[in-house]
This record gives sequence, C-alpha cells and structure tokens, in this order.
Amino acid sequence: MELPELFRRSDTVSVHTPLLPETRGLVGRELIGSMRPDAVLINTARGAVVDQEALTDAALAGRIRAVLDVTDPEVLPPDHPLWQCGNVLLTPHLAGSQGNEWRRLADLALGEIERWARGDGFLHPVRRERLAFLA
Repeated sequence: MELPELFRRSDTVSVHTPLLPETRGLVGRELIGSMRPDAVLINTARGAVVDQEALTDAALAGRIRAVLDVTDPEVLPPDHPLWQCGNVLLTPHLAGSQGNEWRRLADLALGEIERWARGDGFLHPVRRERLAFLA
C-alpha cells in the first residue's frame, strides 16, 4: 500500500523514523491533506520529518488532530499557533519516559563526567556524524 492510501485509510498515523535527507518533510501537505478529519497524527520521531507549516494549517482549520512530542523547531516559540490548537497535544520530547529514566540518565551523565574528570575516555562517546540518528 502506498503512503497516501495508508494515510487516507488510517485512524492513527504514528511517525517513527530518523531524520535523514530522504525523510525530511516526508509527511508533507499531500499526506496530511489525505488524512480523515477524525484521524490522529502522532510524531515521536523528529520534528522535521513532518511539514510543520502544512500540519499547522491543517490543525488550525480543524482538519487534523495531532500529538507532537517533537516539533521543528524544537521547542516551538511561545507565539506559535500550535500552542493555541485544542486539537493538538504538545509534549516536550519525553513521551517515551516511563518514570525511572531520569534517574538512570542522571547516573549515566554523572559517570561520564567523573570519567572525563579523571582523564579517562567516555564510556558512551557521541560522534558528531551520528547525532542525527540519536534520540
């Protein structure tokens, strides 16, 4: 099934893809426009995978409902119209959190700082060329 038909037939479309040159703007005006008015678009991938302007236009017109854990830009400016849309739920890029992740992340970060302070190498180095693929 091609994407336009999939979007047209779906109750919910949940986006899960890395941001790559070929996925930037993947969910554009045509796909958003093909969604039923009672459908929901969920984006927990990367903000730029969805055409933010097309999504905003559709949301303001009441043609789409959306749950956005990511936006482009991230964070949306305070005056962005999506903040005022009752049919859009915005979360601050933490929708996957279950409760104890913050503690684990803090412990991991502190461990990395301690290794750096001792002059040891990082246990989890982040390479610039991999940034686009990391959550």
